[in-house]
Amino acid sequence: MKLQKENFPLRVKDYLVTNEEFTLIYDSEKEMLLTNPQPEANQLSKYYESDDYISHTDNKKGIVSFLYQSVKKRALQHKLNLITSLKKDANNILDIGAGTGDFLKHIKSENRSIFGIEPNKKARALASKKGINLEESIADFKGKTFDVITMWHVLEHVPNLDETIQKIEALLNSNGVLIIALPNYNSFDAAYYKNYWAAFDAPRHLWHFSRNAMKKIFSNNLMLLKTKPMIFDSFYVSLLSEKNKTGKQNLIKAFLIGLQSNLSALKTKEYSSLVYCYKKRK
Repeated sequence: MKLQKENFPLRVKDYLVTNEEFTLIYDSEKEMLLTNPQPEANQLSKYYESDDYISHTDNKKGIVSFLYQSVKKRALQHKLNLITSLKKDANNILDIGAGTGDFLKHIKSENRSIFGIEPNKKARALASKKGINLEESIADFKGKTFDVITMWHVLEHVPNLDETIQKIEALLNSNGVLIIALPNYNSFDAAYYKNYWAAFDAPRHLWHFSRNAMKKIFSNNLMLLKTKPMIFDSFYVSLLSEKNKTGKQNLIKAFLIGLQSNLSALKTKEYSSLVYCYKKRK
C-alpha cells in the first residue's frame, strides 16, 4: 500500500507551530512532492520555534522525546559504522544540519577532522557547550572539500534545492561519499496516515522524496552505491502521526502501524525512511 498520484494535491497542516495549511503537489518529472506555498527563506526560522522540535534541543521530557533521545544514542554508532564501511580512510567529515552536535561529538577522534553546519542559533549554542563548533551555512565552506558529507534528515529542509545540491557536490572530494537520510512518502505508514503523516512536516519539509526521485536529482558525477532502511523511523513517525490524527499518542496503535510498515517494506523496500549512499566519480 502506498499513496497514489490521484491522492495529490494533498492538504496538510503544520501541527507543530502555526496550524497553517499547505498543499503537497506531485512533480511527475522528478517523482517527488513539493510543499506549496513555501515560506520565504527569511521566514522559515519561525516554523522551528518550538521546544517540541527535538533535533534543535536536547529535551528528554515526555515519552516521545525520551524515546527519540534513547534511540539516538544507538543510532549514532550505526551511522559511524556506515561511514567506515563506505570510506575507511575518511580524514575529514562534514555534517550538514548538525543540530545540537551529538553525531559530530560521537565520531570525533584524533585521526579525523570534523566540521558541521547548523542554521539554528539555539542548536549551535547547545553544540558549542559540547565542544562542537558549527558554522551557519554552506557558504562558510566555499573552496573546501571533504571525504564524507552527511545529511541526516536535512535535504528536505533546504530552500533552493537544485542550487544547494550543486554546492554539496562541489564540496565532495573525488571518490568522496555522500550519505543522505530522508523520509519516504511511498512507505506504508505514509499511505496509512495520509495528510496526518508526521514526516510530511510542512512547511519545515519543503520537498518530499521517493526512491526514484533520488536517482534523478543529482548529476552524473554521483553514483548511488546503495540504499539502507532506517527501521526505527516507522515507529517514531507513527507515534507522532497518531497524535496528529487523534490528539493522543496511542503507543500500541503506533507500534502496530510501524511494525506493519516495516513488514510491508521487506517486500516493497519502501521503508518509512531510507539512507542513500552516493560516491563521487573520479
